[in-house]
Amino acid sequence: MDSLPSIPSEASVLPEGCQQLGRLGASALDAESLRPWTCRDQPVDLLLVLAATRTAEHEGISAAGSTAASRRYTALADAELLIHGPAGQRRWPLPPLPAGVSPALLSHVAARRLKLTPQVAALGLDQKPDFQCLAIEPLDQGPSACLSSGAAMPLSRVQHLWREGELLGRRLQRPLVLSECVPGGTTTAQAVLTALGVEVAHLISGSARQPPQQLKQALVTRGLQRASLGAAPTAEQILAAVGDPFQAFTAGVLVGAVSAEQPLLLGGGCQMLAVLALAMQALPASQRERLVAQVLIGTTGWLADEGAAATSQSPFEGLVDATAGHLAAALSVLTCGVRFHNSAHQPLRDYERGYVKEGVGAGALLLLAQLRGCSCAELVLDCERALEQLLSCPVTSTP
Repeated sequence: MDSLPSIPSEASVLPEGCQQLGRLGASALDAESLRPWTCRDQPVDLLLVLAATRTAEHEGISAAGSTAASRRYTALADAELLIHGPAGQRRWPLPPLPAGVSPALLSHVAARRLKLTPQVAALGLDQKPDFQCLAIEPLDQGPSACLSSGAAMPLSRVQHLWREGELLGRRLQRPLVLSECVPGGTTTAQAVLTALGVEVAHLISGSARQPPQQLKQALVTRGLQRASLGAAPTAEQILAAVGDPFQAFTAGVLVGAVSAEQPLLLGGGCQMLAVLALAMQALPASQRERLVAQVLIGTTGWLADEGAAATSQSPFEGLVDATAGHLAAALSVLTCGVRFHNSAHQPLRDYERGYVKEGVGAGALLLLAQLRGCSCAELVLDCERALEQLLSCPVTSTP
């Protein structure tokens, strides 16, 4: 692996192509606030949270696997690709996609550049992972129910996951990059944000080139009607009604991290905004400002650009502003600068056509690699080489 080049000078706070999102509630970022992520001498941990929800089994709800059956092992396949790489031995084949390639490939490239060893938490999957996972809950818990039921998880499960997350957050000893793979997770994020009182209609993205907004909204409306949450539900009550295991665990991590005083880089888009909003809801007012100051959200330019041509502001940037307004807090949200316009490989150029967009912490890890000195050109070349390896080393076994 090539060595990391020198770190960009402090005169240029953001690396090539990176952008800060949010017009109304963007925080003031400077070299000092980014130092935990730009300092190559600062060790960083990487946690990937896998989870499952029956919400993903609705036809057309997610492109993280072209069929409901394939989406049941998407999280395992993505985790194996992140951990072992495209040439490594993997049991689970990547699910068929309408176009593009798993974002776990991009995440692996960046994590390898950064010399990060991922840890994995697996929550409610249909199948048992073959790789080592953190012991958070019994592996036979199964996915959360579809959010349209209004009873996604027993409250006791939510409370257990939240406590385990909070314990992990309190034990943090260095900065943490937190990523996720949850097919159907953008829809549970929409449900949670709606339940919290954030106006998110038409602002939620997804893995599909054209996210099924009407289907998502119909499921959210039905679930919240059935849940009858009342005027001021708690974060745990919202999660029990329309959430997923990832959200319960990760919101707990954020709450616990306040006492650890460790920086957090959240990899993703609306799902990470949802868990931040849940954690803020649960914290006393005196600690909310501390949490926001610890959190940087990293995503891809493909997610940030989606729908921007039709309006003066992209839906995701509108979601950042809507969440910041609801929380009455300035948020730090950055995109990485990596783009594939000139790639010779169609699955990578498909990102520029609006497919896949984000997942498995791809945006945050590419951003971190840039913040620590990697150029976009180097990262694109690494992604192209990794894709060539992936295509030459397919997994042919059937789960």
